[in-house]
Amino acid sequence: MPETHLSPAAYERLRAELDDLTTRGRIDIAATIERARELGDLSENADYHAAREDQGRMEARIRQLQALLDQAVIVDDATRGGTIAPGSIVALRYEGDDDVERYLVGSIEERRDDLPVISPASPLGTMLLGCQAGETVEYSAPSGIMKVQILEVGA
Repeated sequence: MPETHLSPAAYERLRAELDDLTTRGRIDIAATIERARELGDLSENADYHAAREDQGRMEARIRQLQALLDQAVIVDDATRGGTIAPGSIVALRYEGDDDVERYLVGSIEERRDDLPVISPASPLGTMLLGCQAGETVEYSAPSGIMKVQILEVGA
């Protein structure tokens, strides 16, 4: 799994979610499964099957979080110096469009303030990394070459 850049706040939020799922979450789901078993025949017990499915989804999320946190690189806002890095919030204007759009450059796990996310591995994300406000970048999109002006860079 490639490394994921996270802010300290996002790292702590994901670490807390993992801790909660591996402690309280596992205890709660085990109790739910036990209650469902007491209802009788397991082959026709919808509560039991639903609880087992919930357990599977929770365990998948635990594995996802463990892998993500193992590969996480914590990005300190203070070291960016106005340069776009994973975790930056950028204001962009596409050539020929007057609208200003705000995005978060980074992992979907980093999301905040309901901002759309641009992956640093995407064509636009790759071109934005290392740039500063005032610069214009070009990237290849399915509809052709796009030009984007960087208006603002924040954390």
